[in-house]
Amino acid sequence: MKPLKSIEPFAMVPYLARWLLLSSVLGALAGSASAVFLYALDRATDIRVAHAWLLWLLPVAGFVTGWVYHRVGKPVEGGNNLLIDEIHDPRKIVPKRMAPLVLVATVVTHLFGGSAGREGTAVQMGGALADQVTRLFGLDREDRRILLMGGIAAGFSSVFGTPLAGAIFGLEVLAIGRLRYDALLTCVASSLVADQVCRVWGIHHTVYSIAFVPPVSPLGLASVILAGIAFGVVGMLFADSTHALSAFIKRKIAYAPARPFVGGIVVAVVATALNVPQYLGLGIPTIVESFNHPLPVYDFAGKFGFTVVTLASGFKGGEVTPLFYIGATLGNALGHVLALPMPVLAGLGFVAVFAGAANTPVASTVMAIELFGADIGMYAALACVVAYLFSGHTGIYRAQRVGQAKHPLLPAGMRLSDIPALRRARNDD
Repeated sequence: MKPLKSIEPFAMVPYLARWLLLSSVLGALAGSASAVFLYALDRATDIRVAHAWLLWLLPVAGFVTGWVYHRVGKPVEGGNNLLIDEIHDPRKIVPKRMAPLVLVATVVTHLFGGSAGREGTAVQMGGALADQVTRLFGLDREDRRILLMGGIAAGFSSVFGTPLAGAIFGLEVLAIGRLRYDALLTCVASSLVADQVCRVWGIHHTVYSIAFVPPVSPLGLASVILAGIAFGVVGMLFADSTHALSAFIKRKIAYAPARPFVGGIVVAVVATALNVPQYLGLGIPTIVESFNHPLPVYDFAGKFGFTVVTLASGFKGGEVTPLFYIGATLGNALGHVLALPMPVLAGLGFVAVFAGAANTPVASTVMAIELFGADIGMYAALACVVAYLFSGHTGIYRAQRVGQAKHPLLPAGMRLSDIPALRRARNDD
């Protein structure tokens, strides 16, 4: 009998070939879907900017979106949380309708001026496509879980142009404090292929530039810790506010299509009254500006409010790009009081608010290096970890599980959505 050591490398060859094939198919599909989505999103944004009056049709667009989801989209309304639940507890194939529904609904949100992002759409398309590949190849339950993680990674990677961060995001987003190494090859391969395929289709991602990152110093590290606390608290407040307002609206407005109708009225009226078009859509121009010159110190709060209302009322889109906006402008504001250059703090806020709100400090750190260069790595790692710790046990993805609690007062395995009830029960005792 041959020793295991001599057999093991050969046993990896069919495993490698199989998962490279599956991941490449998935990555090509997800990258192509993201390319179509990003192209449509750019055109929708250009049309909205050129025709400001479209904002007044946002309530109608919200009603139509809500009605379509109410009629045919209920099985996929959970979005990213549905995918996370299916990975933890597989039950049934994600319906094919998830991808086209969320793509069109997100483009509609941006065409008429809603404040939302794009990662949620790309991740949901990646997950839906992963399940179609599962069906095509007849994969079993365990392989399906792995491919779903690859779909999440591929969607995230291709929509932001950050393949390494995308791969880690697919492994990290499922549970607080734990990485899933069983899907490591799939997430890396599908993420790389999706990013390359998206670029082959001619999609260009925004370039962010930080001209100078000072050497690591005690004063610089102290500034990063203080900023990280602020980033984490804001990330926590964003997640809690979105969930709380969503629950409030559902209690007060029973008919689902009416919720985005009302939310659209609020966004349109307030944006017009305050004359703040910069808080609508993705807000990429303002994010770029935050690296170049001082902005009003309240910009982060403005985007915060408009995004919470848009998403909580039922419009479709992601949270991540608005979190980039909130973090970059908050970092820009902190540049007035902390001992680091304003562009550096903007870059740290860009990734750290997201790290706190999504509970993904490792993916966020890698994203900082991919977007801004290796020089920011040490500062970014500290900012993301501190933000992650200070965001508490909350997050934008309520289906996340507690893998390794941030403090020993919570049991492992809980969904984030179940934690408030546990806290209330403990307080009653």
